[in-house]
Amino acid sequence: MSGVTPPQAPRYPGDRFMGLPISRLMRRRLDNFKANRRGYWSWWLFLLLFLGTLPAEFIANDSPLLIKYDGSFYMPVIFSYPETTFGGDFETEADYREAFIQDMIKEKGWIVWPLVRYGYQTINYNLPVPAPAPPSQENWLGTDDQGRDVVARLLYGFRISILFGLILTLFSSITGIIAGAAQGYFGGWIDLVFQRIVEIWSGLPTLFLLIILASLVEPTFWRLLGLLLLFSWIGLVGVVRAEVLRARSLDFVRAARALGVSELQIIRRHVLPNAMVSTFTFLPFILTGSVTALTSLDFLGLGLPPGSPSLGELLNQGKQNLQAPWLGFTTFISLAVLLSLLVFIGEAVRDAFDARKTTG
Repeated sequence: MSGVTPPQAPRYPGDRFMGLPISRLMRRRLDNFKANRRGYWSWWLFLLLFLGTLPAEFIANDSPLLIKYDGSFYMPVIFSYPETTFGGDFETEADYREAFIQDMIKEKGWIVWPLVRYGYQTINYNLPVPAPAPPSQENWLGTDDQGRDVVARLLYGFRISILFGLILTLFSSITGIIAGAAQGYFGGWIDLVFQRIVEIWSGLPTLFLLIILASLVEPTFWRLLGLLLLFSWIGLVGVVRAEVLRARSLDFVRAARALGVSELQIIRRHVLPNAMVSTFTFLPFILTGSVTALTSLDFLGLGLPPGSPSLGELLNQGKQNLQAPWLGFTTFISLAVLLSLLVFIGEAVRDAFDARKTTG
């Protein structure tokens, strides 16, 4: 009949998230994730800490954020300026911590400093006591044994640990998913050979091998990432393999194969989406292991290059300077909070993908 509007399909009241349409299944998973209050608030706290440390150069730096001098504006936190720019005598970069430079700038302008006036390598030469100095108004969490500000090194070290863990988790997941999918889908001699390799590789003393390998090469961020990637991908292989073995025998996979769909397309479109459900629940725990591995190597002095901001290096300084308890306590509390948040988030993600859990 013309002029009659057909009835509309009822819409699920919560079918949008942050303005984007989502399915009922994803809504149920989000509800399950939120139902785990500890994991839900841990996620927001972790996100706040991570995003708060990303602009670390604008929070802790020995260079000002903004300078107005003689009617012109300068941003030393981003660009380098010679001392002659502000009336000095040398062509080298200005040391903004010198009272002489500050007085010249203030004669014709003003300075806006970061919240913490120290970078992770800045040494405080005006300490009232020998380093490591206790917490003070100048250094809120004290200094390490080289006179460097603990707040600045903690801020930069936290960022490096999280970024390292996220990158390692990403590459480990890609490698583990590809290996597990190949084993589970093709089976036969491919599964047999790969399974023996995984068994041998997982039985190796990982930490000792990492210590040996890290001592043979000059440590850098990307080299450490490659060394840890050699062993971190194994954890996902068994999970993905089991899920793919189950999914490849389902009716819609058999139908796609009968229709002549290529094996790669079947894996990408039909098998992996079903196998990824259980895989996602492992990601926060892989991230936890990645952060712990980097911290362990840094603690042993085999991690990032000397001078790099690192939670493990701070922890090692706390061990070597027992007379300065603020070093050990600060790093221990930071690591405990970080790892606890990741574990709680992992529990919430596990609940979100658990088909047996429903929210009322």
